[in-house]
Amino acid sequence: MLQNRRQFIKKILSYGAYGYTMINSMVKHSFAQNFNLAERNNNNFKSQTYEQTLQALFADAELIDSPKIKFSRLPYIAENGAAVPISITSTIENVSKISILVEQNPHPLIAEFHLSPKMIPTVSARMKMAKTSKVIVIVEANGKYYRKAQKVKVTIGGCS
Repeated sequence: MLQNRRQFIKKILSYGAYGYTMINSMVKHSFAQNFNLAERNNNNFKSQTYEQTLQALFADAELIDSPKIKFSRLPYIAENGAAVPISITSTIENVSKISILVEQNPHPLIAEFHLSPKMIPTVSARMKMAKTSKVIVIVEANGKYYRKAQKVKVTIGGCS
């Protein structure tokens, strides 16, 4: 009897795990099909000019220059454009998106961070820069767009 009880429990647990796995994969698959973010993001990161990228991402939105956006780690002179560090913090409330652009790069959009409005808006990254250019950060909060720019001199370009 003890042998049969053990086999029964093993079978119940294995069927339960199998059912959970199947339901979980179906839910994730339908969720992924509804939100095809990869295709949308691919269009945003295509090679185009800085003006075209701004138009594609922000249409005709007004960009407000803001002192509430801080570059906590962005050098004025980057010795190697292949790995330029950047850290951004903001005191603007309800930030939903932070975009990093480099004006003279072949691909101007470097990164796009989607944040929960309840998060502290702080992001860090390493980026490639082709040549000396302005680094522009655009923060979306409360339906408005705030901008901060800083020029970075690159001695050795990182993009080919």
